[in-house]
Amino acid sequence: MLPKRPDGFGVVGPTPHILRDRRLATIDFLAPPTSKRFVAHTGPVPRAVAARSTWRPKCPVPLAQLSYITMPFWGFDHERHTGEMIVNRAVVKDIITVFKELYQAHFPIEEMRVTSLPVQRAAPTGDINDTSSFECRHVTLGTTWSQHSYGLAVDINPFQNPYVRGDLVAPELARAYRNRGWRRPGMILPGDIVTGAFAKIGWGWGGNWTSLKDWMHFSQNGH
Repeated sequence: MLPKRPDGFGVVGPTPHILRDRRLATIDFLAPPTSKRFVAHTGPVPRAVAARSTWRPKCPVPLAQLSYITMPFWGFDHERHTGEMIVNRAVVKDIITVFKELYQAHFPIEEMRVTSLPVQRAAPTGDINDTSSFECRHVTLGTTWSQHSYGLAVDINPFQNPYVRGDLVAPELARAYRNRGWRRPGMILPGDIVTGAFAKIGWGWGGNWTSLKDWMHFSQNGH
């Protein structure tokens, strides 16, 4: 655990050498895919999945408006894995289209899991790297609902694509990834396969923001 700053984030330190070019193997949470083809499954959010997610009645979107997707992805270990994601029902087809394109390009993703309350409330460790969509929370350092709270935003490989605002880096140990000129697997860069796939569905990228950079973040309304 990292010592906390006044804003609740961890104190930023240097990126450990082993994480400066992070390529950790995926730990399977769901059974690996049996087909080499991209096959996604979607439907209402199962009760057990909802119970381990961050959804609660106070969230700004009803559970019935959310969908649960399982789909394959390529890990940094060059193996196929099964990921899970909760998204807004209105964007299911678009999200599947994006991740099918990333899968076909063998774009590496370390982890794709539904965010849980224990993870959301845990003390900062600075090394989280979960690709996800729905998370019932406010915007970073703000009081309004995040687009993640509606299932209308996606974060991809947060460690390789951190949030940077002034002296804040999140995840906190991802300082080495502020250097976008050093191209490493899993990074999202202007004009690449990831930004191109989201541009096709009309989503905006936090890497284009000027007041701060949120390289992991894509959203339907660009916020």
